Amino acid sequence: MSESTTTHASTDTATRVMSIAPDALEMIITLRDQEPGDEEYALRIAIRGVMGLQFNYDLAFVPVADRAEDERLEYHGDLAVIIPEADVPNLQGAALELSPQGLTMNNPNTPAPPPMAAPKGDLTGPLAEKVQQVLTNQVNPAIAAHGGAAELVSVDGDTAYLRMLGGCQGCGLAAATLRQGIERILKEAIPELGQVVDVTDHTAGTNPYYS
Repeated sequence: MSESTTTHASTDTATRVMSIAPDALEMIITLRDQEPGDEEYALRIAIRGVMGLQFNYDLAFVPVADRAEDERLEYHGDLAVIIPEADVPNLQGAALELSPQGLTMNNPNTPAPPPMAAPKGDLTGPLAEKVQQVLTNQVNPAIAAHGGAAELVSVDGDTAYLRMLGGCQGCGLAAATLRQGIERILKEAIPELGQVVDVTDHTAGTNPYYS
């Protein structure tokens, strides 16, 4: 068993990706100092995946010298911490803390919800034809000025599933556009239409006209 004697200036708090509680830091350093050899070890923190509405994490001690080019290095006192650059946005502001159950991650960031999928309906029949006609003649000309469009993905029963395109994809006002504009126009023109559902993957959108 060897103990790291290398000392470093702590990374400025304002520039750190995350924080580590003092009692958690003390425990982590104790565990790190049990690593074999004389080289300096870092705690590597990475997002492994998603479970429900939370991220899963991988925590492991790795030699600082093995840090990849696409990984960030920051110091918390005498502890080197390595974070993949790809995980920085989802770890920004997180705190590693010590609880009765062990180390826990208090992360204000949550995974983006998966895009809603339209059920297996169809694009045939009177209701689908009416929705298509209203989209073509009334809705899309109205939102085309902002680079947007809406397309009919599926009709299931009295529910129409739409996908927003162009400037409406990823737009923070897309929900309001759908509820206050598109849905209102469709329901006024088609009384038998029950519900309009947005199945757009807004996480894949580019910067919209409105921001």
